[in-house]
Amino acid sequence: MTSIRHTPSPNRVADDLLLDAAMECVLAVGVRRTTLSDIARTAGVSRMTLYRRFPDVRGMLSALITREFGKILAAANEAARDEPDARGQLVAAAVHTIRELAANPLMHAVLERDAELLLPYIVERIGTSQRMAEEYLRAQLAAGQADGSIRAADPVVQARTIFLLLQPYVFAIRPSTSDLEQADLLAELGRLLDVALRP
Repeated sequence: MTSIRHTPSPNRVADDLLLDAAMECVLAVGVRRTTLSDIARTAGVSRMTLYRRFPDVRGMLSALITREFGKILAAANEAARDEPDARGQLVAAAVHTIRELAANPLMHAVLERDAELLLPYIVERIGTSQRMAEEYLRAQLAAGQADGSIRAADPVVQARTIFLLLQPYVFAIRPSTSDLEQADLLAELGRLLDVALRP
């Protein structure tokens, strides 16, 4: 199973302090009503300390989402490691990730109050968190082809295809489960992925 590693930054502790403050502000009032001054006050640092790190709220939100997604992906990686092969690990990690994103307070707050901020990552460009997901998928697909559990194909194309399949679940899982059990929907997703990837 591919390990998820992050290169530590010399400012890592301070960055986490600032991002924790940003999370608190966004959960309280939403992205559009959060200011860097609010975040600096919540973090107990000067505005200049914050401005030197993050020039605007959107950049800080991007860093916050990337951090939260990295945590979820690492947890999914851990949760799936007992699966017998790379295909099972990929399927289990994908389903775990969708489930955790649906429950994540930051994702819920952004989708509830400021969903338009996510539109560029659907129609214009692929963001850092999305690249992390694709990197994981490519590595797992290559591992599955090596152990014979995943059919042979270009892992780059396969990873992008699975990414495009999974992304709507991230954005629409809440309304999609208003009249269906989330567990049933995710179980069906797992079956679809498993069948699609079998040799």
